[in-house]
Amino acid sequence: MKDKVWTWVMIVLVTIIMTGAATSAIRFLRVDDAVARSLGLGALVLVAVGVWFLWKSISFGVRTERLGRILSQEGGLPEDTVQRSPAGRPNREQADEQFARFKAEAEATPEDWRVWYRLAYAYDVAGDRPRARRTMKQAIDLHRAN
Repeated sequence: MKDKVWTWVMIVLVTIIMTGAATSAIRFLRVDDAVARSLGLGALVLVAVGVWFLWKSISFGVRTERLGRILSQEGGLPEDTVQRSPAGRPNREQADEQFARFKAEAEATPEDWRVWYRLAYAYDVAGDRPRARRTMKQAIDLHRAN
């Protein structure tokens, strides 16, 4: 729950910053100067990219949570059985063993979004966030296709 609160705090702060940047961009666009208008246009483009990125990140999180709730109701959420060091690092052998199990499941039934969700979890435990996100996106896409 604490993570969700901080997430929403960050969303509000980013929204405030983007609103300020858009307001400044509009002011630059109203000035009768080519350089000012160019700055205003550039700032609007940056705000648009920021809004798009924020939207994609929020929708990814919402869809991931939705899949997690479905798996939880089905009793299919992976259990966190990997021991961690006091610093929070996972036991490498246990993480590799868990990863191998979830990867074998994904290879056996590649059309099931549930196995991709669990594989994304294993990537995350192993500390490979980029692959975890790509794999979770695949789980989301498979869920949406069904």
